[in-house]
Amino acid sequence: MGLDPRLEVLKERRDFLRVAAARRKWAMPGLVLQVAPTSGEAGADDLMRFGITASRKIGNAVRRNRARRRLRALARQILPARARPGYDYVLIARHTTPDRPFDALIDDLKTALAKLKVTRPRSGAANTEATARTVDLETDI
Repeated sequence: MGLDPRLEVLKERRDFLRVAAARRKWAMPGLVLQVAPTSGEAGADDLMRFGITASRKIGNAVRRNRARRRLRALARQILPARARPGYDYVLIARHTTPDRPFDALIDDLKTALAKLKVTRPRSGAANTEATARTVDLETDI
């Protein structure tokens, strides 16, 4: 697994339907997040794809476009750093998405990723310390 996963956009309806069929989703006040493992393509382990959808329930075209722009910016900012590669993510706009503060949307996405257990595994100092403590405990026994 690489440090910088490839971030691509879901464009085909069948991909959106496949993610919805996986039935892994979490609703937050600003968005709904759906998750499914990436279909079996070569190199899919470091591939991360996302899709955005905003239905007419959100409002007129101006509100839907604003919601999509905000979710797109959110996905590009948060998913590469926080989400686990090898999954497809669909962000669904809710009625509050266009007017919700961006910091609150960030918190919504981070919480949804954590609840669905698709956050990137911790790396670096935290894991190194835990491993060192485990080794020390084993040598003391």
